[in-house]
Amino acid sequence: MKVGSVKKKVIVREYELEVGKIQVFEDYMVAIFDEGATLTLERAYQIIGISEIHFRNKNFGYISLRKNSYAIDPTIYSYLKELDNLKAYAIVSIKEIDMHNFKIEKLFYKKPMKFFIEYENALKWVKRRVKTK
Repeated sequence: MKVGSVKKKVIVREYELEVGKIQVFEDYMVAIFDEGATLTLERAYQIIGISEIHFRNKNFGYISLRKNSYAIDPTIYSYLKELDNLKAYAIVSIKEIDMHNFKIEKLFYKKPMKFFIEYENALKWVKRRVKTK
């Protein structure tokens, strides 16, 4: 049995986008995109804009919760790596195809990026990276 205070994760704001939703928490954001969506550079700018609203002068992490299958324009990563305060990029999925795609995505994004099967492990890693940088 766990004893002690458990800090509840409170959603600061939730955005419904054309391609899915973005949940913003205190020091990280979670993206859950719709089945069959295509994440283009234009749509990535929306997400970057959300990060600037909530984390302008603050380090943060990003969790891509891949419940659905969708396409990503890999040029997005060249823009994401310009975000100095983005300290951790986690991908969460149980699908084998996402594990293979992760290896390709990692080639485009040269900053801390990690693949997880369990959301809680991704969250711990992201929070650790955000805190230490």
